[in-house]
Amino acid sequence: MTPEKVVKNFARCSDWEERYLYLIELGEQLPNFPQEQMTEQFLLPGCHSRVWLVQRYQDDQLNIRATSDAALVKGLLKLVLIAYDGKSKNQVCDFDIEAWFKQLELSSHLSPSRTQGLEAMVRAITAFAVHND
Repeated sequence: MTPEKVVKNFARCSDWEERYLYLIELGEQLPNFPQEQMTEQFLLPGCHSRVWLVQRYQDDQLNIRATSDAALVKGLLKLVLIAYDGKSKNQVCDFDIEAWFKQLELSSHLSPSRTQGLEAMVRAITAFAVHND
């Protein structure tokens, strides 16, 4: 799945209710997250829902595993993984995720707490990408 494909799929939805359902479906595509990593160590601060995030570089590519206790947040995590997982440091830094989110009209259709959580996810991943390679 690519960011462009997500934009096309969003455009096919007739309204935001369908887009929310699509986000939930995306969240169901997240790989299984190991139960033993659902600890405070991997809990992401700044999110209303509980979000666990594990990141590492492997062969110069960012490898991200993540999950949440909320279905919609899992969908938002999947969006972030579509943008960043498997990418190099330069690709992570060069991708304009804010423009992509604007194209998807996320900020105008998410609650302020969901928007803040999404921003916290992006900050955590981009900070890791910049400082660990």
